[in-house]
Amino acid sequence: MDLEATSVKLTDLASCGGCAAKYSAARLEQLLAGFVPVEAENLLVGLAPADDAAVYRLDDERALIFTLDFFPPVVDDAADYGAIAATNALNDVFAMGGMPLLALSIAAFPEELPTEILARIFAAADEQVRASGALLAGGHTIRDAEPKYGLAVVGTVHPEAIWHKNGARVGDALFLTKPLGTGLIMSGHQKGLTGSQPLERAVQWMRTLNKDAAELLRSRTPGAVTDVTGFGLFGHAHEVAERSGVRLVLEWERLPAIDGALDLARKDVRTSGDPRNRDFAAAHVALDGTPEAIVALGFDPQTAGGLLISLPSEQGPALEAEFEARKLFLRRIGRVEEGFGVQVQ
Repeated sequence: MDLEATSVKLTDLASCGGCAAKYSAARLEQLLAGFVPVEAENLLVGLAPADDAAVYRLDDERALIFTLDFFPPVVDDAADYGAIAATNALNDVFAMGGMPLLALSIAAFPEELPTEILARIFAAADEQVRASGALLAGGHTIRDAEPKYGLAVVGTVHPEAIWHKNGARVGDALFLTKPLGTGLIMSGHQKGLTGSQPLERAVQWMRTLNKDAAELLRSRTPGAVTDVTGFGLFGHAHEVAERSGVRLVLEWERLPAIDGALDLARKDVRTSGDPRNRDFAAAHVALDGTPEAIVALGFDPQTAGGLLISLPSEQGPALEAEFEARKLFLRRIGRVEEGFGVQVQ
């Protein structure tokens, strides 16, 4: 039986939404441990080690970035869902230092879902792809009881200008280009523990492409860059620290939160991704008495989150000034030291 478009709550059709639906990072590591990485001269980034996207060199001046991201609904509004899912996929290209070129939709929807809803999802995604500088050129759709949507995205980058996770250097400063807490707010709103304003703020951040932030960063020499998504800030910081052979020191009082997120953390709101992220990274994160609400913020799975940037500290003030002049968000959250793991102090 077809559903009425006005009566459909997309999040009711999903067991969990957004990047909280990601496969456990700890189990993913076990799975990939038995996978033999492909070795090819022109495969610049593959699974040895994995990064935010794969990169293949075409010639001395051009390399292709290829990524894929999709997930169940994180919000009920169809247009917001389409835009957020598109943003999350496109941001992987920006996290590698590239520019999106072409995208294809990946869609799975119940047959009884009104076509009006599907049309709004696709239209919002198309608008976001165009805003990134790319084109949405097709895709594939299947039937599924749980809605899922996302994109496969191809981008381009100069082979010598790729941003990796493994280049953080001792003495670098650490920056974040979006506040944290999307998972906490989405979960809190579904439980009726927060009003519409925190939700609207979270949706606006999730709809924000990392395009402008990446554009300003290209004039600098970042050591490591990744986008903060389903594994949470602490999980992605652990990846950077481990692959770079350094210690990331995060100052908990400087960790930015979307208004309302910490209040929900203090009410013991958590997403289904929180325990999975702790299983993955907690053993590598020294908390040193960090308040539990901040710990929850750090392990909170983010959807379409900001860039985590490691940058030579002397370049930090100029970067902060450029972001401020463009009215873009940027927060210094720590530094890189000799050692291992992540320290929150």
